[in-house]
Amino acid sequence: MEADREQVSFGEVQTQALRLLSRREHSVHELRHKLNARGFDDETVEAVITTLIGEGSLSDSRFAGEYVRMRTGKGYGPLRIRAELGERGIDDSLIAQALDDWEGDWLTLAERVRQRKFGGTPPRDWNERVRQSRFLQYRGFDSDTIGRLMRIEA
Repeated sequence: MEADREQVSFGEVQTQALRLLSRREHSVHELRHKLNARGFDDETVEAVITTLIGEGSLSDSRFAGEYVRMRTGKGYGPLRIRAELGERGIDDSLIAQALDDWEGDWLTLAERVRQRKFGGTPPRDWNERVRQSRFLQYRGFDSDTIGRLMRIEA
């Protein structure tokens, strides 16, 4: 009877995990946290995660790449994306690889984000330049990219 309960529990956890993964990619850390929050025991959660990784249904590398595409599409820069991926338990080497694999240009993205927020006219005075620079910094662009953008548009 106990073996049946363990099997049912494994099946329940796996079903919940696959439901979560069917909605969107998750990192191993996120999935573990969500399954533990649903009251499943650590041992069963780890067994399910190991199985999902082995099957290729769960991949931190794939999650990182998808996350970079999603966040750049919303206008976020590499510093912010790196921090967010770190919060989701992604290893630094996987973060670096995902950011390197992104096929866009950070300067072009920063320019598009700036224009969407502030319009096509470049900043006319120092205060406006500082305001736009702060916005881009908040969005996760590094000072080099921001500086190059502000020099181009000056």
